[in-house]
This record gives sequence, structure tokens and C-alpha cells, in this order.
Amino acid sequence: MDLPDGTGVLSVPADASPAESDPGSVSAAVSSPTGEPRIYFNATPRQGSESLDNWSTFRIDHLADENSSSPTKIAERSGMAFLGGTGSCVEDSYVTRVGNNQYREMACLVAGSKGSSVLIVAAPADSWPLYGPVLEHAVDAYRAG
Repeated sequence: MDLPDGTGVLSVPADASPAESDPGSVSAAVSSPTGEPRIYFNATPRQGSESLDNWSTFRIDHLADENSSSPTKIAERSGMAFLGGTGSCVEDSYVTRVGNNQYREMACLVAGSKGSSVLIVAAPADSWPLYGPVLEHAVDAYRAG
């Protein structure tokens, strides 16, 4: 799934379906037979003051400002090699304000030759042990534009 501005290419598993996303972004999800989300993938062009140096702080602050509460950083990595670029990632957990659902995500800012993009992979926190390897594969396969 290519970002329209060419800054990234999102790789998703074969059983993922396109999901609603913001203009200029691409999203996909794998859902249960009853429609409950199992795993979520999103890529969007960089839109704010985020940088490779401030990424983990920026992301946690962004979660706190959006529709989530209790964002907690689990781990962070910088200087990561991506196909066609480099990036910084933060693994975190948060609780949605609507529905009080707990999620765990890996969020990366990836810089390539055409610009920077944000990669998000997420799952309900209690299913991360099951879906984590699929999500990590999507991070490893992400291509910077």
C-alpha cells in the first residue's frame, strides 16, 4: 500500500483489508469474524514537528493529546535501518477514552529520500503476544520513499 505522496510503502498480511484512514494516509486491518479489530496497520506522511530525535517523546505526547489516556512508553529505538531509509520507533501502550480499550503499538518515524512518514502497527494489548510477530514483520518490511 503506497502513500500517495511517495514517502512510504506499507506491507500488510494477505488477510488484511483496507481500512478507513485520513486523506493522504493508508490503513489496513485484520478483524475477527464478528468484526472486532485484531491488528491494525497505518502509514501517513509526517505532518507536524516530529523528528527522528524527538520521536518517542512526540508520540507519547501526541497520544495524550488525542483520544487516549495513560500512554506508557515500553521501549524506544533510534537509528533503525529501514528499506530505503532510517527511523526511530517507540513501543507503547494506551487506553482509548472511548470504550476504555487497551492497545499496544509500535510507532515509527521513517525518513527516506522523498520525505518522512509515520508507520503505526497496533493490536489489543492482551493479544500482542499472539500478533506481535506479524506486526514486527510489517515494521521490518516497511519501505521509505
